[in-house]
Amino acid sequence: MSKKDYYDLLGVTKSASADDLKKAYRKLAMKYHPDKNPGDKESEKKFKEINEAYDVLKDPDKKAAYDRYGHAAFEQGGGQGGFNPGGFGGGFDFSGGFGGANFADIIDEVFGEFSGQGRRGQSQQRDAALRGNDIRYNLEITLEEAFTGLTSTLRFSAPCPCTSCNGSGAEGGAAPVQCKTCHGRGKLRFQQGFFTVERTCSACQGVGQSIDKPCRPCSGTGRMKKERTIEVKIPAGVDEGTRIRLGGDGEAGLRGGPSGDLYVFIHIKPHRFFKRHEHDIACKVPIPMTTAALGGEVEVPSIEGAAVKIKIPAGTQSNHQFRLKGKGMSLLRSTSRGDMYVETIVETPVNLTKRQKELLEEFEKGDEEHASSPQSAGFFSKVKDFFDDLSGATPKGKNKTSSKKEK
Repeated sequence: MSKKDYYDLLGVTKSASADDLKKAYRKLAMKYHPDKNPGDKESEKKFKEINEAYDVLKDPDKKAAYDRYGHAAFEQGGGQGGFNPGGFGGGFDFSGGFGGANFADIIDEVFGEFSGQGRRGQSQQRDAALRGNDIRYNLEITLEEAFTGLTSTLRFSAPCPCTSCNGSGAEGGAAPVQCKTCHGRGKLRFQQGFFTVERTCSACQGVGQSIDKPCRPCSGTGRMKKERTIEVKIPAGVDEGTRIRLGGDGEAGLRGGPSGDLYVFIHIKPHRFFKRHEHDIACKVPIPMTTAALGGEVEVPSIEGAAVKIKIPAGTQSNHQFRLKGKGMSLLRSTSRGDMYVETIVETPVNLTKRQKELLEEFEKGDEEHASSPQSAGFFSKVKDFFDDLSGATPKGKNKTSSKKEK
């Protein structure tokens, strides 16, 4: 049975670039990988075929030979001179050999860049192992500070580079050496049949480096806990839960590794007058009954700290809202502002004098034809209709009949 064309197996053309080949192989390898298809012989066979195809096409010399002679280029004595790169004969060696190419290296090359375990990712792996932790700092500010923005000084304790060893962790500032057990990889690889298993190196704890003489003050970690002071600028318009990232201001890394980040989480203190709704603010303002009835002006506080006058029209009811455009909170990275909403609460007078009571009684006995209290008048009118309907209701169990008197 003739072997399948390598380009057809990967679903690419002969003009495909190295990146296109890798993308095509990665997609198929993930689809037919034995871990995703346990016990599926057809998927296992397909997986072997695409690995064989990729091993040839990713190598410029093998690819050139294949483009010229086809599969005969890799057969003993074939292809006008018998090109035989590394003894590749299409076999699949589960012990680690893939016709001269190590299968684990192929997987490492294609998938290593994503997991950080590939050869090119060894330095990234080391940095990840040495990188310091991130720090969370909860900062509480007032609503006025959130409106204007501010510069705040943060004080906290965190691991900092050791001054004795300059963060290296080695006595006298000597540079760490490569771990002899894992050869700087930070992981050890074991071949178990078809699968390649990795585990963290116990000798260096995944760092990939070892220290012959650890620094005594920091016990070889390269860092010591100290008090720190950092200034952070809080922009105008921040809201509850806003997160500000300060790169590299977290914990110092182990043995000179990169520092973590500092995350400042904003919390807004409750305000005496205002309630915030995203970019808008709202407040409730009590007004005298006379002002609500006759009209007038009231002064209300604003987020800027200055008083704002509001004109109250005659007949204003409780829960009426006035909108003050552009008097709300600042918007992040913008010169615009939200709105301010003022809700009125009409106050009922208490501790009336005798004269005040007499005036109110006279007011109550006024012309009933003028709707001085539209809401209560409408309400009690509905109540009257409700009781009228009840009094005219038909008793239970009897049929209601009606008759007309003939003239």
